[in-house]
Amino acid sequence: MDTPEVRRRLRAVIEQARRGAAARRERADAAARDYEAFLRDRAVPTFHTFAAALVAEGLRFKVFTPAGSVRLASESGGEDFIEITLDPTLDPPRPVGHTSRGRGRRTLVTERPIRAGTATADLTEEDVLEFLVEEITPFVER
Repeated sequence: MDTPEVRRRLRAVIEQARRGAAARRERADAAARDYEAFLRDRAVPTFHTFAAALVAEGLRFKVFTPAGSVRLASESGGEDFIEITLDPTLDPPRPVGHTSRGRGRRTLVTERPIRAGTATADLTEEDVLEFLVEEITPFVER
């Protein structure tokens, strides 16, 4: 094989990879901006309202807002929580819900999108509420 041909093809691959990386960074930056707005305007207020409703029903849960996420945690078990974080491994990054439940010595952890196929900017309070209602079931059926 001819060395100039190999170098030409290698340069094309390098240039394509650089353009792809730049496009991924742009999508990630846009997703981070959309996620911050989603968290601030829709997810955190819905989590607080949901926690207040749980407390009114005699179920002790608190809301925590560590950087870049929101978590609804049971006051009775440190391993029991429902949270939303941004998954940077997806392209573009999207909010993902994590649920953790302690069962004796075992901890059961699940992870799923808040609403599959929906862009972060399009997620609503109703989507967050639906996620919470589905994920709270194992905690309240005890």
